[in-house]
This record gives sequence, structure tokens and C-alpha cells, in this order.
Amino acid sequence: MIKLIALDMDGTLLNDEKKITPRTYQAIQQAKQAGVKVVLASGRPLEGLRPYLEQLELTSEQDFVISYNGSLVQRVGSGEIIHKTTLNGSDGIELARVAEQLGVFIHAFSAEHGLITQQHNPWTDIESSINGMDVSEVDFAKLKANDALTKIMFVAEESVLDKAIANLPASLREQYTVVRSAPFFLEFLHIESNKGVGVEQLANILGLQASQVMCAGDADNDRHMLQYAGLAVAMGNADEDIKAMANYIAPSNKEDGVAVAIEENVLNALCTEH
Repeated sequence: MIKLIALDMDGTLLNDEKKITPRTYQAIQQAKQAGVKVVLASGRPLEGLRPYLEQLELTSEQDFVISYNGSLVQRVGSGEIIHKTTLNGSDGIELARVAEQLGVFIHAFSAEHGLITQQHNPWTDIESSINGMDVSEVDFAKLKANDALTKIMFVAEESVLDKAIANLPASLREQYTVVRSAPFFLEFLHIESNKGVGVEQLANILGLQASQVMCAGDADNDRHMLQYAGLAVAMGNADEDIKAMANYIAPSNKEDGVAVAIEENVLNALCTEH
């Protein structure tokens, strides 16, 4: 029986207009009324998730959110952090050197300074717009070693990022969790951070087993939580390797895929039980 639903945002919960459809909203409310915990699990920071948490009425002390691709798990009501793994300034300095060698831009989320970039660029502007955060230009070489950075990203147009990924030093994949969250975003997280770890930490706090957890996603940064989930849902628009991991393939994010997945796998099961 599913007791926890973790939903990716972009390409999953949200349609291509970045909206939650009425049918999806309704399915989530029905799941909540039936006692199922619903959480957003996203690469976005909390600032970028708050409007959707408010829309879905997931703002109490009993509601949780998984942000920065699992680096941070917290209660929405009080903001209390229940799980946190972050990078630091030393990582920013090292990755900025690699970004320069590979010819891509770099930005990061700093605990102290918010969204920071080495050099102004269109892809950091996209990040800024998605999350409603201002951007500060910062020389990464001058970061202090212990500056807390939640995640660091290489950003560039898709073809340039493809080439950078092909030439990424192998050591970085041993040092960091590396996930591609969009065609123009490559994310570097703490080696112990990913959405799977975030969902598992939350399940443990709620006293749930993996078999009671449904996760839905569409992209590389959802891979770890789909591996963890008792019920792994891939969207119809998901990457083919993500679909290959899934127990259930939902319609696309343009076709109320999340609503259909919840209706068929959670609400119908509850009806059968009663």
C-alpha cells in the first residue's frame, strides 16, 4: 500500500506551461485526504518550490519538501532541516577551474549569497527566473574554503554541454553525484546527495518501507529515487533509460500523467481495499 508519493517537478508534476492541471491537483488532494503523504522532490531550491507548495496546500509542519536534488529535506511549516549534505567553497574553486577548461558557464547556490555565478549568462538567467532568485556575480577563485554551497552547476547550450560531459574528468564522478537535470543543466552534488537518499531519509522518519513509496520522474536526476521506490513511475516524456527502470509508465506531463499514475496506483487501490 502506497503511503508516500514523491513527485519531481519539471517534466513531471508540471505541464509544459509550468502549471499544475486541475485533474492533477484533484488527484493529489484525494491522496492527501486518504492519508497518503505527498512531497515535492526537486532540483529547485525551496524558494522555487514555495508557490507550488502553497497551491497544493503542502505548507504545514506535517508537510515535507525535498529540494536541491535531495541535498536538503525539511519541514515546510517551520523550515526545520531534517537532512542536509552540502558542498563547500573548495568544491566551487575546483569546479570553476574545470568549467573554464571545458568552455562552460558555472553557477552555484550559496547559503550566504543565494544564486551566484562566475560570469553572467543566459542559462543562469533561466535558473534565476525559474526560482525567483536574484543572481550575484562572484569570482569563484575567491570563495572561502568553508563557504556552504548546496549545489554547483555547469550550464551551457545543449551541444556545448554534451561535449563537456563527454570530456568530464572521471575523478569528478567519484567525487560528486553528477546528474543532468535539463539539456542545459549539469549538477554536482555532495557524493552522498541525491533524490533517492532524500526520499529514503524521509521514509525512515515517517516509519515507512520502500515498498510503501511511489516516486515519479522523467530525467537523469530522478534516477536514484526511482531505484529506491517500491513503485517507480516514469512519465511518457521521460528519457528512455528512465522508462527502462520504471514499474509503471504514465502518460506525459502534457497529458495529466501524474494524475493518472495516482488514480491508477493509489486511489483505485484504496477503493479496492474498502
